[in-house]
Amino acid sequence: MKLFNSLTRQIEPFKAQNPPRVSIYTCGPTVYSFVTIGNWRTYVLSDLVIRTLEYLGYKPDYVINITDVGHLTGDNIGDADTGEDRLEKAARAEKKTAWDIAAFYTEDFLSGFNQLNLVEPKVFAKATEHITEQIDMIKKIETRGFAYQTSDGIYFDTKAFETAGYTYGELSNLDQVKEGARVEPNPEKKDPRDFALWKFSYPGGRDFDPLKDKEEAKRQMEWKSPWGIGFPGWHIECSAMSTKYLGNQLDIHIGGEDLRSTHHPNEIAQAEAACECRPFVRYWVHGAFLQVDGGRMGKSLGNAYTLEDLKNRGYKPEHLRYFYFTGHYRQPLNFTWDNLEAAKQAFGRLVSKLREFKPENGDKQFTVTTQQGKAFKQLFDETIENDIQMPQVLALIWEVVKANIPSEEKYALLMDWDKVLGLWLAENVQTGLQQWEYVGSQSGIKIIADSELSDTVVGFIDEREQARKDKDWEQADSLRDAIRSQGYVIEDTSEGVRVYSA
Repeated sequence: MKLFNSLTRQIEPFKAQNPPRVSIYTCGPTVYSFVTIGNWRTYVLSDLVIRTLEYLGYKPDYVINITDVGHLTGDNIGDADTGEDRLEKAARAEKKTAWDIAAFYTEDFLSGFNQLNLVEPKVFAKATEHITEQIDMIKKIETRGFAYQTSDGIYFDTKAFETAGYTYGELSNLDQVKEGARVEPNPEKKDPRDFALWKFSYPGGRDFDPLKDKEEAKRQMEWKSPWGIGFPGWHIECSAMSTKYLGNQLDIHIGGEDLRSTHHPNEIAQAEAACECRPFVRYWVHGAFLQVDGGRMGKSLGNAYTLEDLKNRGYKPEHLRYFYFTGHYRQPLNFTWDNLEAAKQAFGRLVSKLREFKPENGDKQFTVTTQQGKAFKQLFDETIENDIQMPQVLALIWEVVKANIPSEEKYALLMDWDKVLGLWLAENVQTGLQQWEYVGSQSGIKIIADSELSDTVVGFIDEREQARKDKDWEQADSLRDAIRSQGYVIEDTSEGVRVYSA
């Protein structure tokens, strides 16, 4: 398998450190608002990497983080150490607690994760659940002489890091990693490139004093540390959590290209400073931006569409996945409603063809025996192994559909390839043939399934919907896992809940 490595800026043969295991980390969402289809493109890229590795016989060891504290609004203008915490800001706007904001939008993310049929990682690592690990890593960085204190926090010392023989910013796609051009420089920083490891809630890092501080607290999310009450900087969580779960050297790190200029170089610096591990990551994989109508996507522009926006217009998550596959992950992709409609129509035609190809005995496992069928299989393998060329994969799919080979071979090939595509092809074929409907007794939720459900599964779905209404997110998560343990995955839709056999 070959991947484009952002660190070396070239396509390289992939070699795992300890095959068949592959350690993979993906930068996940900051849960202060709904995840957009721009964000989902990155997570589908991660899913493609995971599925491709599994298809080729590897065993991915996969972690994705959830940023539920510490990501400041100054990141919008180039300096992640300034501004307000995004969750605290959202809490004031929505008149909720920051913890409620995090729980609500985390649930939205996990729901979308299931709807898009993304392979679940070993752990969804939340920043707020790993404060101790972050403090411990900062201590190590400080002990090694790569941190210093200012009035507003603990900062990473990039010059000391470079003086010790390390390289800072080599991953960046900027000529120079620097403080945001539109931000007033912090005069207490030793170097404009230095970044916060820990931010203080109170001036000078002192602990809360009710005699001096009129308010009960300046923040809803804060913790005690050796340096004073505060909260972690945005970058430290990924370094601390990835090394905890995956070790000091990762095989693959995935993220959007917007993280390549600052966040990821800072991750590298922290991990290598604390763990004395070089390189921290062996292969960096970055996904390109998703444009909308040929321009930038943004909440202020009203075009930061979500999965719910797509469903309200009659589109399924499968249609979005198919649309993503029409462009290579390293190239910008332009979203328009017409382009999504074209993907929907193409997907519908594919499912219709598969229903035609489906053998009468659907349980029988067919093998590919013709020379042309075997050639198609080999070409598919070569295409995904070459930096995951999904547009070429789609073209190959339609070649198979039109090919002069037995229908059962077409069906077998396409169903095998869906292990990488993740398009729910078998489920969509079955759903088009027959479906079962139920109504929850306590929540009234409509349940649509592709197979007959037991009273136990229906009861779990009903209880989960009631827990969601009660905002009992922990119970809702537990019930989702119970449903999965019964062999089903669920998709929350505007019409109710769709249930598919796993």
